[in-house]
Order: sequence, then C-alpha cells, then structure tokens
Amino acid sequence: MTIQEILLKDLDPQAFIDEQCRLVSEQVGDARAVNALSGGVDSSVTTMLAHRALGDRLLTYFIDNGLMRQGEPEAVVSAMKALGVPVQRVDARQAFFSALEGKADPEEKRQAITDTFYKTVFGRLVRESGAPFLLQGTIFTDVEETVAGIKRQHNILAQLGIDTQAAYGYTVIEPLIQLRKTGVRTIGKTLGMPKEMYHRPPFPGPALAARVIGEATPERIELVRKATVVVEEELEAVDAFQYMAILHGDRVTGMRDGKRQYGFQIEIRCWDSQDAVTASPTRLSFELLRKMADRITTEVPGVVSVTYNVTSKPPSTIEAV
Repeated sequence: MTIQEILLKDLDPQAFIDEQCRLVSEQVGDARAVNALSGGVDSSVTTMLAHRALGDRLLTYFIDNGLMRQGEPEAVVSAMKALGVPVQRVDARQAFFSALEGKADPEEKRQAITDTFYKTVFGRLVRESGAPFLLQGTIFTDVEETVAGIKRQHNILAQLGIDTQAAYGYTVIEPLIQLRKTGVRTIGKTLGMPKEMYHRPPFPGPALAARVIGEATPERIELVRKATVVVEEELEAVDAFQYMAILHGDRVTGMRDGKRQYGFQIEIRCWDSQDAVTASPTRLSFELLRKMADRITTEVPGVVSVTYNVTSKPPSTIEAV
C-alpha cells in the first residue's frame, strides 16, 4: 500500500482542507464531477470539501438503495440542503435488491453492491451528466482492511488494480484517503458542519446489508432496520465509537403465548475504539441490555432472541459481514 497515512497528531485541519480543495479543483478543471453521498461521516465530509472546491460544478446524488436506516434518505438530503448543497435523490432500490437476490456469501454480497453502485447506478449518472469524475469518501482504514484481506470494502477499487476509467467510464477522486475516522471528524468540525453530522457513529458503505448474515432480502433488511431504531435510541447517550444490530441467519427456538416459535435472533454490538483498527466491547449495564432485548422482542416482529457481543477486535470485526 503506497498511500501515506496522515496521523491525527500531524494533521493541520485547515491546511488539509485548503490542499484538498486545490487538488480537487485542479484535477476536475473546467469539467463537472459527480459526488456519491451516503450520509455517513466520510461521504458527508467529502461532499462539503468537494462543494467548497467545485461549487455548482459538483453534482451530488444520494442513492436510495433500500438498505439505509429508517428515515435516512429524507434526513440526509434535508441536512445537506440546509448547508447549501443541492442533492438529488435517486431511487435505486430495485436494482440493489435484484443484485443481492440469492446471495448469502459476504464477499458475493459486497461485490454485488460494488457492481450495482459503480456500474449500474453511477455509470448511468456519469454518462447522462457527462462528468468524467466521481468523488467518494474512502478513508485509510477502508484501504488497510481490504489490502490486508480482512474484509473487502465496496469502495476500494484502484488499490486492487481496478482501472475505474476502463471499468466504469470515470476517474474516482478520494480526498480523505489518507485519514482515519478521527481525522475525518476533525475535518468535518473545521468545515463548520453540525456535530450530529460529523460525529455520528460510523455506518458501512453496504449499509444494512452488512448487518444481515445471509441473504439481504427486503424483508430481512426491514427486520434489522427496526432493531437498529431501538439500539440507536437506547445507546445514543453512551460514549461509544459505534453500535449496531445484527440479524443472524439461522432461526432459533422461542416461546410466545405458551407455544413454541421458531424466530429470529438479533445480536447487539457496541464498541470502544479510537481508529477502528482495534476495538473493545463497551461495558453496558445489564439493565440497559435487558431493556433493549425487551424492546426488540416486542417491537420487531418475529424476534425471540437478543444477544450481546463481548468479543474484542481482533479476532472479531466491528461489522458482521
């Protein structure tokens, strides 16, 4: 890996912003660029950087892939517009679920999302706009985990030898690729973004498909989406790096109304970490864990079991898929 990481202790936020704006502006020149906004910290900070560099030459799209958290598409588009960044929402739910159909293997799911995102959806948007560039929020940890073979991040392309111009018809620009999450948050703060935008818990590029073990059908995504609402509401005040709900693949035996029920199992994960390279499970109170279990088994149809992951990273990973 030839990318030189910028450590947080060495980061001059304003100098970084000025330099990246200059580089983006120089690379795009008089052309236009398409921007991939997911609403996560990395993509939101990239959007603000690119908007500052390119102004109305930046075409920002939020891809509604059907895999986002509850209310996420509306909230992200509204928040960006409030910051003066025009965003177009693209309904691509059918394309993504069609690509994921029948796929249970984690790498196959990630590859399906990659192909749909870059070729099917953004390939069309780039062709229609005539923009030869795509901006995205790849960070150093994405590259590190992919190159090391730990987990293929869907946004890693050139680092795996993929010629994006030949494969997709555009050049990818990644202004945050030298930073880890803590550095990205610092840049977001310096850009004047609201704290709830630059300090929100990390959210994976494959979205809730990374939190469904097995096939990511619309029905199974909806189950983990409902469980995610509970987990995020209950853990919002906890000082943790990241937290989530995971839907397991196998059904387990439960009981309702005195009868056996083969239901779903949700795993809760909550992490303390500085850089996502290593992480430890957050010490949550038993009362809080019981409250989440009671809410999930009551509010999420068919769930009969809730567990809490107490394994550190490594050997575990923060996301399940």
